[in-house]
Amino acid sequence: MEKNSDRKANQNISGNEIYEKNNTVSFMTLGCKTNQYETDALMDLFYNHRFEIVEFDDYADVYVINTCTVTNVGDQKSRQMIRRAKKNNPDAIVVVVGCYAQISPEEVSAIQGVDIIVGTDARGDIIKYIEDYQNGLTEKPYVIVNDIMKIKQFEELTLKHIKEHTRAFIKIQEGCNQFCSYCIIPYARGQVRSRSLENIITEISELALQGYKEFVLTGIHIGSYGLDFKNIALIDLLEAIQKIEGVERIRLGSIEPRLITSTFIERLKPLDKVCDHFHLSLQSGSDTVLKRMNRKYCTTEYMQAVTALRQVYSTPSITTDIIVGFPGETDEEFKETFDFVKQIQFSEIHVFKFSKRESTPAAKMPKQIDGEVKKKRSEALIALGATLESEYRSSYIGKSLEVLFETYKSGKWIGHTTNYIKVVVPDRPELDLIKKICKVSIETLDSHQLIGKIIS
Repeated sequence: MEKNSDRKANQNISGNEIYEKNNTVSFMTLGCKTNQYETDALMDLFYNHRFEIVEFDDYADVYVINTCTVTNVGDQKSRQMIRRAKKNNPDAIVVVVGCYAQISPEEVSAIQGVDIIVGTDARGDIIKYIEDYQNGLTEKPYVIVNDIMKIKQFEELTLKHIKEHTRAFIKIQEGCNQFCSYCIIPYARGQVRSRSLENIITEISELALQGYKEFVLTGIHIGSYGLDFKNIALIDLLEAIQKIEGVERIRLGSIEPRLITSTFIERLKPLDKVCDHFHLSLQSGSDTVLKRMNRKYCTTEYMQAVTALRQVYSTPSITTDIIVGFPGETDEEFKETFDFVKQIQFSEIHVFKFSKRESTPAAKMPKQIDGEVKKKRSEALIALGATLESEYRSSYIGKSLEVLFETYKSGKWIGHTTNYIKVVVPDRPELDLIKKICKVSIETLDSHQLIGKIIS
């Protein structure tokens, strides 16, 4: 999180330059990029109500913790942050929002120090909840958690100012209708609700005028964008964003292979602002495991999607998530996954050991996998992923890449390519590269980052 002085300098909201005494708020975000967007929008809301935004470990009057519940670890981290906030200021108002609050409001209520609990809807009234609590109009804790399955409208949380210098996360949809057998998120986020194309375009246009060049489309299941509108789809949104002046890059969040149809590919080809980086969800390279997971594709469809993307882009970055140790996963099924990963030649993989989530079908499945077996399989895939990542990034040594620079730190300019590889340019402190896209000649690979020099 940027310092408050930086945030004040970057924002220009008339009438709110003077903060009220002792009106400070701090934020902690756990989990996905969608959560980060929602936190940024809540920060704007608090700023508009004359709150001073401070670091999470600073003394604050209000702490807002945006929680994650994808795994048990997410729940645990959420509880740790709640206790940490109360330690920073025992008299602070602690507000717990997000997925963990939605799924387990009773559990969150039992945590000492929690004052207000808000789920994954009705967050736009958070200031009113705090005022009502301060005025003694509510019980403690004050719980605002609706039946998320009955929510039909997308909740607009307006975002006009963000903390990053160059990249903006834009939430385009909410909810998921997939109901994978291991996943709790549909129960935390509800059914698919898409944001209007007009509101998305307006938000991106305003941010582009502020100098933001790269826009990352996020949501819970962005491939289903427009499903509830009937007459619009993700590719329509991409075509509309392509036309916005000032937008240099459009980056997609996680998508699934069934999105990559022949029609989608044909319409994608002319969209030169769409980055050649695709996080294409896999989860397993075994068709029998995919079926038990209730995933809606097979490995053949996945391979076809990757092949189609590689026909549009010369060397796209294909990244993915994989779960090891899913209930019943045999040695042979794990080998199928291992071999499929090698066959695809991912540029990066994120490996997760299966985490049992209560109330999901997978939690009740027979043949739960031993923790030591999960550990060994995870280590094997992580090692393979590291090799594939190194090979992919090394292939750019001696080539020139366009880099959008974001920061200058420890004598180095740092930015990312269109396919989301970190590039470092040492020295050259006299240059002002923030928000600029420059060509960089790549000279070497150092760990996960490419090292180069500016050529234009």
